[in-house]
Amino acid sequence: MGADELGRWAEPALLVLASLADGDKHGYAITQDITDNVGVTLGPGTLYGVITRLEERGLIESLPADGRRRPYRITADGARALAAQAARMRDLATLSLGRLQVRPA
Repeated sequence: MGADELGRWAEPALLVLASLADGDKHGYAITQDITDNVGVTLGPGTLYGVITRLEERGLIESLPADGRRRPYRITADGARALAAQAARMRDLATLSLGRLQVRPA
Protein backbone atom coordinates (compact mmCIF):
# COMPACT_ATOMS: atom_id res chain seq x y z
CA MET A 1 0.00 0.00 0.00
CA GLY A 2 1.48 3.31 -1.05
CA ALA A 3 0.88 6.75 0.39
CA ASP A 4 -1.73 7.45 -2.31
CA GLU A 5 -3.87 4.56 -1.09
CA LEU A 6 -4.04 5.76 2.50
CA GLY A 7 -6.61 8.44 1.73
CA ARG A 8 -7.67 11.72 3.27
CA TRP A 9 -6.09 13.19 6.40
CA ALA A 10 -8.79 11.85 8.74
CA GLU A 11 -8.75 8.44 7.07
CA PRO A 12 -8.98 5.88 9.87
CA ALA A 13 -5.95 3.97 8.50
CA LEU A 14 -3.77 7.08 8.83
CA LEU A 15 -5.06 7.74 12.32
CA VAL A 16 -4.28 4.18 13.46
CA LEU A 17 -0.79 4.27 11.92
CA ALA A 18 -0.11 7.64 13.56
CA SER A 19 -1.28 6.30 16.91
CA LEU A 20 1.00 3.28 16.68
CA ALA A 21 3.96 5.38 15.53
CA ASP A 22 4.89 6.15 19.14
CA GLY A 23 4.49 2.65 20.52
CA ASP A 24 2.48 -0.54 20.70
CA LYS A 25 -1.17 -0.21 21.74
CA HIS A 26 -4.28 -2.36 22.03
CA GLY A 27 -7.53 -1.35 20.37
CA TYR A 28 -9.02 0.73 23.18
CA ALA A 29 -5.72 2.59 23.69
CA ILE A 30 -5.58 3.35 19.96
CA THR A 31 -9.12 4.75 20.07
CA GLN A 32 -8.36 6.88 23.13
CA ASP A 33 -5.10 8.19 21.65
CA ILE A 34 -6.84 9.23 18.44
CA THR A 35 -9.71 10.88 20.31
CA ASP A 36 -7.36 12.70 22.70
CA ASN A 37 -4.96 13.94 20.04
CA VAL A 38 -7.09 14.48 16.95
CA GLY A 39 -10.64 14.71 18.26
CA VAL A 40 -11.88 11.87 16.04
CA THR A 41 -13.67 8.93 17.63
CA LEU A 42 -13.50 5.61 15.80
CA GLY A 43 -16.22 3.11 16.54
CA PRO A 44 -15.22 -0.49 17.23
CA GLY A 45 -16.37 -1.72 13.82
CA THR A 46 -14.34 0.94 12.03
CA LEU A 47 -11.29 0.41 14.23
CA TYR A 48 -11.12 -3.35 13.92
CA GLY A 49 -11.93 -3.23 10.20
CA VAL A 50 -8.99 -0.87 9.71
CA ILE A 51 -6.74 -3.02 11.91
CA THR A 52 -7.61 -6.07 9.80
CA ARG A 53 -6.84 -4.26 6.54
CA LEU A 54 -3.57 -2.80 7.85
CA GLU A 55 -2.48 -6.23 9.08
CA GLU A 56 -3.36 -7.83 5.73
CA ARG A 57 -1.22 -5.22 3.97
CA GLY A 58 1.70 -5.71 6.35
CA LEU A 59 1.55 -2.17 7.73
CA ILE A 60 0.90 -3.29 11.31
CA GLU A 61 1.29 -6.58 13.14
CA SER A 62 -0.48 -8.04 16.14
CA LEU A 63 1.52 -9.03 19.18
CA PRO A 64 0.78 -11.82 21.68
CA ALA A 65 -2.39 -11.14 23.66
CA ASP A 66 -2.11 -9.59 27.09
CA GLY A 67 -5.15 -11.13 28.76
CA ARG A 68 -8.14 -10.06 26.71
CA ARG A 69 -6.23 -7.27 24.99
CA ARG A 70 -4.21 -7.75 21.82
CA PRO A 71 -1.60 -5.07 21.20
CA TYR A 72 -0.54 -3.96 17.73
CA ARG A 73 2.73 -2.58 16.37
CA ILE A 74 3.49 -0.54 13.27
CA THR A 75 5.85 -2.31 10.86
CA ALA A 76 8.73 -0.76 8.92
CA ASP A 77 6.48 -0.68 5.82
CA GLY A 78 3.76 1.01 7.86
CA ALA A 79 6.19 3.63 9.15
CA ARG A 80 7.39 4.34 5.59
CA ALA A 81 3.82 4.66 4.31
CA LEU A 82 2.88 6.98 7.18
CA ALA A 83 6.00 9.13 6.70
CA ALA A 84 5.33 9.45 2.96
CA GLN A 85 1.72 10.48 3.51
CA ALA A 86 2.67 12.89 6.32
CA ALA A 87 5.25 14.54 4.03
CA ARG A 88 2.63 14.91 1.29
CA MET A 89 0.20 16.42 3.80
CA ARG A 90 2.89 18.83 5.03
CA ASP A 91 3.67 19.88 1.47
CA LEU A 92 -0.01 20.44 0.73
CA ALA A 93 -0.45 22.47 3.93
CA THR A 94 2.60 24.61 3.09
CA LEU A 95 1.38 25.21 -0.46
CA SER A 96 -2.19 25.96 0.66
CA LEU A 97 -1.21 28.30 3.49
CA GLY A 98 1.28 30.08 1.26
CA ARG A 99 -1.29 30.64 -1.44
CA LEU A 100 -3.78 31.84 1.15
CA GLN A 101 -1.03 33.98 2.69
CA VAL A 102 -1.64 32.47 6.09
CA ARG A 103 1.20 31.68 8.47
CA PRO A 104 1.18 28.28 10.20
CA ALA A 105 0.22 28.38 13.87
